Amino acid sequence: MFRIGQIYIHNAFAILESDTPLKDVITTLTQNDFVIITGQKTYVIAKDESKLIALGKDFQLVGDWLNEIEWMTSAVTTLEEISEQDEIWSRPVIVREGSDFVGIVTASEWSRYLKEEKAKITSYFQTLAETVNDAVTAVDHEGAVLCWNTAAEGTYKIKREEIIGQKISEHFQTESVYLHRILTEGLPVRGAYHRPNDKTHVLINASPILYDNKIIGGVATEQDITRVVRLNEELDSQASVLVNEKEPFSFLLGGESEIQEAFHVAQKVAYADIPVLLTGEAGSGKEMFAQAIHYGGSKRNGPFVSMNCQTIPPGLFEAELFGYQNTENSSKLEQADNGTLFIEAIDRMPLEFQEKVLDYLENPSFYRVGGDERITTQTRMIASSTQPLEEMVRRGEFNESLYYRLAIITIDLPPLRNRTKDIIELVDQFVEEFSQKYQKEIPNLSQEVMDVFVHYSWPGNVKELRNVIERCIVLLDGGEISLKHLPPTLTEMHGLQEEENVSSDGQIHSGNNEAIMIEEAFVRRMGIKALQPISSVSLEERCITR
Repeated sequence: MFRIGQIYIHNAFAILESDTPLKDVITTLTQNDFVIITGQKTYVIAKDESKLIALGKDFQLVGDWLNEIEWMTSAVTTLEEISEQDEIWSRPVIVREGSDFVGIVTASEWSRYLKEEKAKITSYFQTLAETVNDAVTAVDHEGAVLCWNTAAEGTYKIKREEIIGQKISEHFQTESVYLHRILTEGLPVRGAYHRPNDKTHVLINASPILYDNKIIGGVATEQDITRVVRLNEELDSQASVLVNEKEPFSFLLGGESEIQEAFHVAQKVAYADIPVLLTGEAGSGKEMFAQAIHYGGSKRNGPFVSMNCQTIPPGLFEAELFGYQNTENSSKLEQADNGTLFIEAIDRMPLEFQEKVLDYLENPSFYRVGGDERITTQTRMIASSTQPLEEMVRRGEFNESLYYRLAIITIDLPPLRNRTKDIIELVDQFVEEFSQKYQKEIPNLSQEVMDVFVHYSWPGNVKELRNVIERCIVLLDGGEISLKHLPPTLTEMHGLQEEENVSSDGQIHSGNNEAIMIEEAFVRRMGIKALQPISSVSLEERCITR
């Protein structure tokens, strides 16, 4: 006997012609485990079958005798083809290589091999199920649980021994189990939001297991996103109001012409109950504008609700926006009823959900996930994008009809690096906001700090400036914000800027009049009564008095 792969092949055999006398066959079987009889038909006789051969006459030809008693023939196949033939195991199978016989495989050996392979595949599957972080469930065609991994135990607080072999419907409501739909409908599910019970939120991928075009079971992986959902809810509950609700357009009194034009458009559309699209770089103030439009318009007495497409898992979009049937948590559209829903980074919304947003804009009603009743709300929609949606439409990455529905009013916000005059006023606003938040006296700002603020490129735009001011207020332990309170990225830039501005004769130069602009801003906003060149301002005067 020898082994090819995991299959044992018997090679103790002899080959005899069909005209061999039976007594010679019996003699040959004493020296071999098997005898192969060749001729018009091919037979295999095992050693333990020699007593049957002895029932015939000694000189009777073996081929005639086997044909007379209707001895079953044996299949001849290659090792590669043996697994593809299902109906060959009534007799031992002859294995050939080319035209030569190399061995014999018995039905018992093939059965042992299949059991061993099944055990290995089961081990592979169980190891895979335990390797992934998601809950893994497998059921047979009747819904009995075959696999329940450790992650599933943690997600659902059900031990493996308590559920294996039982119908999954004994532990969950039938209508809430995707695997039941898989077994009846045979359609796979990808990235679907699901709530199998009141406390758990998951994203599910599920597929039917098919054999011979029949559904014999199903397997599902479920990513537990309960913490993500709760975090989003917590962030929503802690969302800051970035503008003065009574005077929402007061956060920019002067400013560059580009931003002033955006302000004028925003003020005009505030009372028009139509969608607005805000575009611009990340952090350029799109949420501030959205809040100004809300609090400055007809929806100001209603709620302002945000939905950030960058932080929501793809499978959660539909449930987040439209809600889930039979749950206490309302949808974003319901939360913003008679108010405004701000969809931040709509360019990151999956394409398949954009059609549903368009449907709501054209007919302000929707279905909850798993529901069949249309819910009507009066929610205004403001969206923002950091990418040019028109180019995304051309590439087929954004719904064209939704784009034109949103782009009725488009307000493009220039980056903060192009709005130098606005920096002083935004600093003033943020310092006051965070001083109140952290219960500190409104501090002064050194001239060096203002120099840094004006010269810095602000890649994170208004949001970065706001974060820097908050950092300064938190770290402040005196009455003045100085360079030591700034992040290293800003202070390093200040050192480079000083080198550029100081000439070989030690004099300070400004090629873009920014120094004069800063002084004018000080006079306008901070009450400095006399203009002096910045280079001549004394140390005591180089701070902002509030």
